[in-house]
This record gives sequence, C-alpha cells and structure tokens, in this order.
Amino acid sequence: MKKITAALICGLLLGFALPAQNLNVTYRSKMSFTGQTLANVWGYTAGGREYALAGASKGLIIVDITNPDLPQQIVQIPGPNNLWKEIKTYRHYAYIVSEGGQGIQVVDLSALPSPDLNSHFYTGDGTVAGGILKIHALHIDTAKGFLYAYGGGGSLFSGGAKIFDLKPDPYNPVFVGKFDQLGYIHDGYVDNDTLYAGHIYQGIFSIVDMTDKSNPHLIATQNTPNNFTHNTWISDDRRSLFTTDEVNNSTLAAYDISDPENIRLLDKIQSNPGSNSMVHNTHVWNNYAITSWYKDGFTIVDVTRPDNLVQVGNFDVFPTATGGGSEGCWGVYPYFPSGTIIATVISAPGAGGELWVLTPAYVRAAYMEGKIVDGFSGNPLVGAQIEVLGTAPLNRTTTLADGTYKMGQEQEGYFTVRVSRTGYQSQDFTALFQRGEARILNTGLYPNGGLTVQGQVTNAYDGSPVPNATISFSNFGSVRETTTNASGNFLISDFPPGVYDISAGADGYGQAVRLHYKIAKNRTLTFSLTSDFKGVQGGDPGTTFRPAVWPNPFYASVEIIPEASEGRITVLDQFGRVVETVEINETQGPIQLGATWAPGLYYLMYGTPGQNPSVTKMIKIK
Repeated sequence: MKKITAALICGLLLGFALPAQNLNVTYRSKMSFTGQTLANVWGYTAGGREYALAGASKGLIIVDITNPDLPQQIVQIPGPNNLWKEIKTYRHYAYIVSEGGQGIQVVDLSALPSPDLNSHFYTGDGTVAGGILKIHALHIDTAKGFLYAYGGGGSLFSGGAKIFDLKPDPYNPVFVGKFDQLGYIHDGYVDNDTLYAGHIYQGIFSIVDMTDKSNPHLIATQNTPNNFTHNTWISDDRRSLFTTDEVNNSTLAAYDISDPENIRLLDKIQSNPGSNSMVHNTHVWNNYAITSWYKDGFTIVDVTRPDNLVQVGNFDVFPTATGGGSEGCWGVYPYFPSGTIIATVISAPGAGGELWVLTPAYVRAAYMEGKIVDGFSGNPLVGAQIEVLGTAPLNRTTTLADGTYKMGQEQEGYFTVRVSRTGYQSQDFTALFQRGEARILNTGLYPNGGLTVQGQVTNAYDGSPVPNATISFSNFGSVRETTTNASGNFLISDFPPGVYDISAGADGYGQAVRLHYKIAKNRTLTFSLTSDFKGVQGGDPGTTFRPAVWPNPFYASVEIIPEASEGRITVLDQFGRVVETVEINETQGPIQLGATWAPGLYYLMYGTPGQNPSVTKMIKIK
C-alpha cells in the first residue's frame, strides 16, 4: 500500500467562444493536461461534493467539479503509462484498469477532498495470483457486488470476462470465475447477475446468466449493425439494450431484449448523418442515451421510445475536426446528482488531454409516426418520404415495406410536414409537434394526373342558380377555390385526385359542407344553399344556433353570428385541445375568432342548454 499526495499542475481555460451547433448543453469550463492523453472518465459523489475521475495516460486524475465553473484538481495517482484507462466505482472505492498492465488499481476515495488517498494494484489471488495484468475495460454489478474485467489476456485468460467478488473487502477483490466461451470481450454491462457482453471482433453482443460464476449460462447472442460491437448499456426498464459499433459511419442501436429468444433491432441513429463519424461509448440515464462520438463530441438521445430514437442535445468538445477516425471525445459521464456532465478529449491540438464540464438541459423529443398507403388501393407505400419543412438540418425519413414510418425532433411547435413519393402527388400537412407526445399522421397518396371537377350551386327553395358562390376544396391545409358563373356553374381542370373537405357558400346564404369526399375520377357535384339562416347544412334540427362561418377555410379571422340567447362556443384544435371558449348572452353581437390561431384544423362546438352541440369544422390557412 502507498499514499499519494502530489497533484500535477494543469491549465484551466474559461469563457472562450463555442460552436453554434451545440444544442441544449451549456459550456461551464475545461481543464487541459499538457504532456498526457485522457481516456475514459467516471464520477464520484460524497459529502455533498462531486468529483471527476479521469483516466489519464500517466494515472488517475481526480478533479473536484462541485463548482462546475471552477474545477479544482486534487491529485493524480500514478499508474501504467498507457493510453487506455477505464474507471468504475463501488462504494467509496475506484477501480482503474489499463492495457499497460499491472492489474486492477484500487483507490480508497474515503479521504476526499484530501489528496492523501490509499491505493494499490491487485494482480490476482489464489489460483490466478499474478495472472491479472492487462485489462481493457471493466464494469461493476453494483446490485450484487461483483467486478467484471474484460479483454487483456495472458497465460491464464483468453480475453473474456474475469469476475471478482468485492463484497467481503472492496479494497481486496477475490477472483470467483470467468466467462470466455465466446472468446474476447471488449466491454460489457452487468446488472443483477446478467451480463451483456460486447464481442467486438465477432460483431455480436451476448446475454449471459452469471448467477453461478463457476458455470455461466449463455442465453442469447445478436449481431449489431456494423459488426464491431464496442459497448453495451441497458435501458431503465431493463427491456432494451443499446449498443455501439466502433467503426466509421456507425450507429447507436436499440434492441428489444424483453424476450431473449426473439431479440429485435428497434432503431438506430447517427450523431451527424453523412459525417462518417465514429461512435464510442453510450450510457443511459432517465431514458436518455448520452453517447461519445469521437470527432462529433457527445450526443443526448431521447430513448423513451426505443423504436424511435431522437437526438435532443449535443455538444462538440472537439471542434477542430470532423469525420471518421478515433480522435476526439473518448468518454462522457452523466450521473452526478447536480446533472453536470463531464467529457474527456483524448488530445486537443497543442493542449494535451482535456476534461470538459458542462450543464445539460434535458428535453423530451416530439414524435410523429404513422402509415402511408396508396389512396386508391389502400396498399402500403414503401419509400414514401416524410419531411418536416423548415428544420435545419432537414428532418426526414422514409416508409418501410409495410408503409410505416417513425420520426421525431427536438423542436416543438407547428410545422409543415410534406409526404411525397415518385409518381404520386405530394401532400402538405400542418402538424403540431409537442415534446413527450407522439402525433399520428396516416394518409394516402394519389397518383399524378389531372381530373375534371364541375358542377352547379343552386338555391335550395326554387332551384335558381347562385352566381358568385365560392367552392373550396381543402386537402390538409392546401386549398383550391373557384367561383360560379352567372348560371351557377363551375369547372376546374387538371384537378389532383385525393380526399377533400368541400365547402360551398355565398353572401346571404349558409354553407354546404362535404367532409372526407374522395375524388378519384372526373366528378360532377351539385350544392344547394339555403338563405333563411347563415349556417351549415345538415346540422341538428333541434339546435337553434347555426353559426355563420365565412369564409371557411379562412386566412385571418372569421365572424360568428349567434342566433340564440345563451350558450357556449368552444373551439378545439385538431388534437382535441381547447383553444378558445366564448360564453353567449342575450346582448351578444357578432364574434370574431381565429386572429391569433396558428394555421391548422379546428372544430367549433356550440352548445345550448338541453340541446346536443353542433360542430363546424374550420381550416385556417397561411
């Protein structure tokens, strides 16, 4: 055993300009360590203070980050001079492993913030005494108190998992077993005696029952998307597993492991599609995956819906380079009670290894899911494209073989969503994206080609033509309008097939409305308007109020003329949320609605005592 008291001097850099592309993460500070590199990073909290445990090439560096704007190095504990360092904690002990050998370094952290910390190297006991030397990575099953060491090798081991019991004396591990049936393990996650191992050279992860450490039971294996399985991490509900493949142009992938006999790939995501970036390590906290991406820094992905992964935050801690390769951000740690995130950069130009301290603003994703079909046949359309216009970079996805799609974004609010496919007419929708909620958008696309739609508008009482009547065809916010001639006739050529909401009206008349009307061939339509009230044909005959909504669709606002002495107008948006409520009384005059509404679909409901409410569909367009 030896005591460590000397701290190395580091440079502290504060307040410099940062790239604009960072999202929902705030820079606080960073420290540079000249003359050495940094590998992975872990954290430790005790006595109300938070500490970064950084794996430097010359040994473990401990930094007090309780004040994220002014981190203070406490000590560096010498270790094998080697690039690779991995750290985990159990109780008040830190465990450090390296490809540089010397086994497992154990550090007693209980004396912090004092720099006088006890430490020693454990190289095996009993039948494996002296046989624990090079180790690539480790994980600790904190629920059961066992340390799992991966990789390395030597005369006693093949590079699989070596298991050590920490419960009797965490300062002195005891070897209890191994799992090497599938050969080399690069990294892994262990929870409650279940091992999720990343077999990097086989390109698979394995699930192993480790209840009996002397006789592990292999449950299942599964290939990962890029066949170079680097690390694994389990979801909060233990039903999903997240994996990374350490190659260029790689992905963070999510698997359903609730049934190990039927493991399914749910989704995969890239930090910056098209950049060729290489992923490294992922961790999961509160249904967020916080993942290091080498030259892209790190990302925060909402994994609440593991079949629809959405990036909601990111920060580039290596802004001097982009693309593939293993330079940049090695590791990221998100588990401090304060929410502070720490990240390591292997080596920055002219600065050595770097420790970054940041504050995230965790937000939930806003989702959109649905199915796109052929509007005539109802058959699913594969390869249809769904784009959220006005997003940067453009948020888009395509439908699968069954016509389904899933997408999402960090931004919320009203957006225009365009659905298109070669040979079909595109459709634009106004959709509200809200964080934490999934919107369902199903639609049918109709083939290219123009139709002829014609018809006549007449007076319902005497059959006389109604000139200058307006006929509106609304299709998801897109409106085509025409007016009748002196004979009450109208004609539209080159009319796109589809499903429309149609309204016909004129000054001094009510409206005739046809909802969800399919136009798949040339059509002749007739409308009859009544002039004794301003309202919607086909309403409840027992309702004395028939609101005049003119025009509809509308651009700015609409005027409502109540014809009853009491009641209530309630306006709902397309998601059923109340937008506005107006009470009607005896002296109520015309009511102006819609001026402050966002473009979209609305439902105006009018109710009077003892009567069923009448409903009018309204569309506000840009």
